[in-house]
Amino acid sequence: MFKKIAVGLGVFGVFVLYSLLIRHQSPVLSKPQASAATTTGGATGSTTASGVTYKDGNYTGSVSNAYYGNVQVSATISGGKITTINFLQYPNTHSTSVAINQQAMPYLQQEAISAQSANVQVISGATYTSQAFTQSLDAALTQAKG
Repeated sequence: MFKKIAVGLGVFGVFVLYSLLIRHQSPVLSKPQASAATTTGGATGSTTASGVTYKDGNYTGSVSNAYYGNVQVSATISGGKITTINFLQYPNTHSTSVAINQQAMPYLQQEAISAQSANVQVISGATYTSQAFTQSLDAALTQAKG
C-alpha cells in the first residue's frame, strides 16, 4: 500500500514539474487579427519600449470565444503605456472554469502590462482563456495605436 502511495506522489510531482516547465517554455503566441471594438481615447501618446505608440484612453477589445465562455477585456493607456487591463467577460459558469481563471487572469494581466502588448505566453491549463485574452487585448490595443 505504501509503495502505491509513494509512486502516486512521485507521478504527481513529475506532472506538476512538467506543467511548470511547459508554462515557462511554451511558444509565444503570434498576434491574431483584431476585430472591431469600441473606444474612448485622447490624443496624447508616447512610444513604448517595443516601438509601438499608444494613445491615452480606455479601449475595449472584441468578444472572443474561449470555448467554455467568452473573454472580453478593456485596456487603460496612460502616458502612452498600458497601465490596467480589466476582464469584462470571462468563462465563469462552471466551478472548474472559475478556479482556472482565478489563477490565470492575474498572470495574463501582469504579463501583458509587462510586455506592453498582447504578445504573451499561453498558460498551460488555461489555453482557451489565454488565446481569447490575447485576441481581445490585441483588438483593444489596435485601436490605441497612434
